[in-house]
Amino acid sequence: MNTGAAGSTVLAMDGVSRDVRRILSRALDGHELTVDDGCVIAEARGRDLHAVVVTADEMRRRQVGDAVTFVINRNVNFTNVCIKHCTFCAFSRDHREEDGYFLPVEEVVRRAAEAAELGATEVCIQAGLPPKLDGRYYIDLARALKQALPSVHLHAFSPEEVLYGSVRSGLSIREYLTELRAAGLGTLPGTSAEILDQEIRDRIARGRITVAQWVDVITTAHSLGIRTTSTIMYGHIETPRHWVKHLDLLRSIQKETGGFTEFVPLSLIHSEAPMYSKNLVPGVRPGATGTEVVRMHALARLYLGATIRSVQASWVKEGPKLAQLLLDAGANDLGGTLINESISTSAGAGYGQLVPPREIVRLIRDAGRQPAQRDTEYRIVKTYAEGETVDSPLDAIEDADTRFGSYRRLVASGEFRFARR
Repeated sequence: MNTGAAGSTVLAMDGVSRDVRRILSRALDGHELTVDDGCVIAEARGRDLHAVVVTADEMRRRQVGDAVTFVINRNVNFTNVCIKHCTFCAFSRDHREEDGYFLPVEEVVRRAAEAAELGATEVCIQAGLPPKLDGRYYIDLARALKQALPSVHLHAFSPEEVLYGSVRSGLSIREYLTELRAAGLGTLPGTSAEILDQEIRDRIARGRITVAQWVDVITTAHSLGIRTTSTIMYGHIETPRHWVKHLDLLRSIQKETGGFTEFVPLSLIHSEAPMYSKNLVPGVRPGATGTEVVRMHALARLYLGATIRSVQASWVKEGPKLAQLLLDAGANDLGGTLINESISTSAGAGYGQLVPPREIVRLIRDAGRQPAQRDTEYRIVKTYAEGETVDSPLDAIEDADTRFGSYRRLVASGEFRFARR
């Protein structure tokens, strides 16, 4: 046992199983977890899980310190029309459905500009894959946004969207990403990952971007200097070993490219997901349990923390209170203010509209940590001293739905119907 670890870490080892004790001791001594080690940690319960959490917190302290970061940003999901029919997605609509929408470029720019006026440093753009989309649409949208808002970071287009644009335009992945970067793209979301296991992907989303294609888009982006996030979606039909193999692949990519900015565990929001609500996938679970959520974040810190230093707790998926608790289980980031979020909201998430900076800072301080606003690539914009008042225009918004609109109001209105394009 590493006697240099925090006293609480030593105490947490009382009553812990031999295998878990051995793995955590080696982790505290600076050794990497193997896949088999990860599988043991991924199934820890009781005293074992408590020890895992305390050790993850200690490793977080060593690797990134006590700051907890967040970004002021806005999501714009510009269309819910999609040619794919992934069974976990409650957001997408067929192009013939009445509640399909498509925001014109000028509306996307207006929403981004509104956020910038309120202090946002990032706009995040992701959406469905509408049929017959012009292959250069993503490039043109990026250019329009960057020309209108040159100081705002454009965090946009999932690997699935990049692949779609590449196919529709006839350009290679490298050529397409090169043009996106020239048009103003800053970073890519590392979404479309779900579980990076082809057998599982074929069961929950046949026809989705393959594991090999996802890796190709991500590593090509990294080679061009376009950094990305990394994610996992869990709580459906996967097993703990799938978690670990997924993390192992991300770790190997990071060692090769250094291009990931963060890792974001995303638990399945099951209630409206077709795989669960319509029984489309045999054996699907009703999302991750609270214990699984804690275990995943602690595992991520122990498995990835030396290479992907930031682990984000998603308040959209878990709610602000559980996200706050995850700061004691290896997480060091609370994501963004978002302002709008449609994909999780459509699946039944109870959060996603807005958590203003003042509330994020309050949650961080209450956890005994140091709040810090960051940009998309984790450069610190502002650190909040103890007792310092948060002064953000977003904190003055009394009714976010009325000010910014909501997903439910958007699909119910006829203003941006896809059929009218």
